[in-house]
Amino acid sequence: MNGSFRLSRLETLIAQDPSLLFTLASYGLIIAMYINLNAFNSSVLGIATSALYFLINGIFLEHAFFEKEATFFRLMFGILLLIMLLGFVGLFTVIIYNLDVIRFTSVLFIATTLSSLLNRRVKNKNAS
Repeated sequence: MNGSFRLSRLETLIAQDPSLLFTLASYGLIIAMYINLNAFNSSVLGIATSALYFLINGIFLEHAFFEKEATFFRLMFGILLLIMLLGFVGLFTVIIYNLDVIRFTSVLFIATTLSSLLNRRVKNKNAS
């Protein structure tokens, strides 16, 4: 029960962020992934940054689309939706160009921007 309460508080903190701090953190994680792919090739850094990226953007999407579900299911549905969004943007990138590190990074930036914009749109609609 305590873990669910902490997840719920983290979810509220990320979804209701008025200063876009978590969107900027997500962009920072993308830059860290890019640097890791080009310089370090560290599995630990890659897993940590990817997990945080999926957590933040999964919460953005789950807040935008799955408000009435239980906390755990909202997070899982949000992450699943993020994977689908990354797949669609990645597919269009592969069709237009080959997907290399630079284009992979641009796919992440596009997915983060869309996730954040959808979250802000729903938050503004709920505030009205």
